[in-house]
Amino acid sequence: MGNICRSPMAEAVFRNLVQQQRLDGEFNIDSAGTSGYHVGDRAHRGTLRILEKNGIAYDGRSRRLTHRDLEEFDYVVAMDNENLADIESLGGSRGNVSRLLDYAPDQPEREVPDPYYNDGFEHVYDLVLQGSKGLLAHIRREHYLD
Repeated sequence: MGNICRSPMAEAVFRNLVQQQRLDGEFNIDSAGTSGYHVGDRAHRGTLRILEKNGIAYDGRSRRLTHRDLEEFDYVVAMDNENLADIESLGGSRGNVSRLLDYAPDQPEREVPDPYYNDGFEHVYDLVLQGSKGLLAHIRREHYLD
């Protein structure tokens, strides 16, 4: 929503997975929020703490999702149903619009909860990692990146 907790965590985790598989040149990875609450802010300290704990660097700043993003990105991934609806309300996307946990079919949770108020960053990291691994596997299959 505000692009300081879940989305930057997912951006950093996904980028790290892509780098580990030496596919950096195949991807343009970014995150954005559906609201402008925190535009220009650094990621939440809880997000930065869990990323650092897992050896993942992140220095991005919050920004708001734009219509141009929907035109340029092949995959626009939301963390929950509310943000998915907000993305879809912006109009059509040339790419795939989905929830991150749609790519983790064995995970019973379908939405990544917002850790902003309950400090649930560990749990969110686990969900983001599962979804990111599934998304990367899906993209590799879909685009023959073997």
